Amino acid sequence: MNAKLFFLALSVGLAASNLPAAPESILLWPNGAPKEKGDLGEEKDTTTDKGGLVAGQRVIRLGNVSRPTLTFYPAPADKNTGATVVICPGGGYHILAMDLEGTEIAEWLNSIGVNAVLLKYRVPARKERERWEAPLEDLQRAFGLTRSRAGQWRLDPRRIGVIGFSAGAHLSAVLAGKHDRRIYEPVDAADRESCRPDFVLLIYPAYLTVQKENDKIAPELNITKETPATFLVQTQDDKIRVESSIFYYLALKNAGVPVEMHLYPSGGHGYGLRPGKTVTTWPQRAADWMREMGWLEKK
Repeated sequence: MNAKLFFLALSVGLAASNLPAAPESILLWPNGAPKEKGDLGEEKDTTTDKGGLVAGQRVIRLGNVSRPTLTFYPAPADKNTGATVVICPGGGYHILAMDLEGTEIAEWLNSIGVNAVLLKYRVPARKERERWEAPLEDLQRAFGLTRSRAGQWRLDPRRIGVIGFSAGAHLSAVLAGKHDRRIYEPVDAADRESCRPDFVLLIYPAYLTVQKENDKIAPELNITKETPATFLVQTQDDKIRVESSIFYYLALKNAGVPVEMHLYPSGGHGYGLRPGKTVTTWPQRAADWMREMGWLEKK
């Protein structure tokens, strides 16, 4: 090989080494998810031609999920802080907005040096169970698997947070208070790892309070001084009443939990981070919060 070809090959190799690794997907449950009957039908994108656009773009609305997975998106090596965030897309516990509130969020997290774990949890809600119960099993399992692979994936097991959107934010809040024990029979060594998130980001969360009971905190949400530090975003004109986030914020504050809330006058619901509205600058606020709390320090 002549010198020119050698240096060309070397430069290509160095450039490739700086690219993020291909995302790795794994099944959460090697022998099938708990209490699944296999009667849902084909997993598929349910979006039709009449499906609403967000910022002029189509949204993947994945339905009939019975084989949950997690997909690991490593941050670029030159930016990687070691911090990791598990992503819970929303969709009313009926579908999952897998790009708007999933892969696009992973891309943003990677851009600020944070590893991302995208959770594809079970939907729609199972009729015989609480709507959050099967998804919570999946999220608890996802945290155990992520921490068990900390060495392989080169992440800090003491800096793993969760971000959720709408119903996925409710699920994240449920985990924030139900992390002391698994709600399923342990499967393997991964289930001996802690499933407590080190921090929580709730973006336009749903179902946090019971309106008919004077906005009492929903019974499945257990708030104590042990609840992880939390970041909240919502708009005043959200179809999900903003009061739910406000009362949740106050409950966290009164319990002595570090909490930051950003309330915008307009923007509605389900915007993700696609540009076009002032509220979609929330990722900058979230990054500032994570940095100030120390989650983004390289260690």
